[in-house]
Amino acid sequence: MSTNTYQSAYGTQVSGAPLTTAITEASAPGLLRNDVDERIVKIRPMATPIDQLSRCAGARNCASMKVNYYAVDVKPVGALLATGIGATDTIVEDDAANVYVHTDCDAIFSVSETLMLPEVKVSHKVDGVATTEALMLYVISTGDAKGMLCRIVNADIKTASDNKPHADIPEIEEGAKVVRMGRAAAELDVQTAQFEALPKRNVNNCQIFKMQVEQSTFQKLANKEVGWDFSDQEEVAVIDMRMGMEKNFLFGTRSELYDPVKKETIYLTGGIWGQTDKQFNYTPGAMDRIALVNMCRRAFTGNGGSCRKILIGGSGLIQELSNLPYDKVLSAGQTYTRWGIEFREICSNFGTLYVVHSEIFDQCGHGNDGFILDPDYMTKYCHVPFHAETLDLRRSGLRNTDAVVLTEASCLVLRHPATHMRIVANE
Repeated sequence: MSTNTYQSAYGTQVSGAPLTTAITEASAPGLLRNDVDERIVKIRPMATPIDQLSRCAGARNCASMKVNYYAVDVKPVGALLATGIGATDTIVEDDAANVYVHTDCDAIFSVSETLMLPEVKVSHKVDGVATTEALMLYVISTGDAKGMLCRIVNADIKTASDNKPHADIPEIEEGAKVVRMGRAAAELDVQTAQFEALPKRNVNNCQIFKMQVEQSTFQKLANKEVGWDFSDQEEVAVIDMRMGMEKNFLFGTRSELYDPVKKETIYLTGGIWGQTDKQFNYTPGAMDRIALVNMCRRAFTGNGGSCRKILIGGSGLIQELSNLPYDKVLSAGQTYTRWGIEFREICSNFGTLYVVHSEIFDQCGHGNDGFILDPDYMTKYCHVPFHAETLDLRRSGLRNTDAVVLTEASCLVLRHPATHMRIVANE
């Protein structure tokens, strides 16, 4: 009896034969999910936390092995003074003092912005009462070769050594911090200085990860002392494949090389370790409560990221953190399970770290190092999603074996690099 199939807009109808897996796969590809694909996130998730996080968060499809992605950072909060300022540098006009301010990055400042020099203290009278505050400035104009023309907000006028009126400010040395504050518009202002942000394009390569499992027919039929079938072989292969992927996702170097034997171009993916410039250094054996608070401060400030981040570290770093005393301000010990991974919490006033140990750091020579990851700003791109393909080597006349090839072409990118941070031990 012949098999008849009818394809309609709402599916396929089969008549004249029993429904088999072969017919199902031909008529409705993907309906029968491969067992390995279904279990991929359940196999040793603690061993590969980066890969586990990327799979649970979902992936974006890309149409090429090369991924162009855009990353943008927030505008810097301030700059450093490039030229020192003294009282005689101020210019008094109409009982108000102006001064030219030149920093190492004048481009981040705009007209009508208010500035603060937190390290410079000035005394002035408010309603007849003397008070001491950080020096405040108001930007009048920009673009001059001498720097920004600023109005001094909170300094009194006095006669200086040149017998001319000047602002009563101390000597401000080169390198003083200048902090951007809010804009102050006039009552009749309709417009203000424009502000736009353009992301920077970065590139990463998808790497083709493969693993092949084979078992001969006689091996399958042989009597075994313990239950060890082809599915067990696949599971071990997936574990090994994910461990290798984890190392590339963390410490890989983006490159394209030519294989003279295969006569093809091989794409290597770049790891997230090198995608951020933010770094915290510590000395092994000297990690104390103060150093941990400083680390949290650096991880959670100046980037606008999440208040909950993940710290993945080698055994040396985890040991340092485990030996620390904690209190009500800096607490630890609670367990948090998400994405199939069990974390330990470290809570500070800056934010919460979910800590997990990764053997990959030890294996790659980073046992004392770690990486603080903001999962909200990590994206996985897949050119070829993970799938298991059965090879019919018996019918092709190659080998009398059952064979399955596991394949994925993917890469990881950090979309907001400043929200992530490397932790590096001093040598």
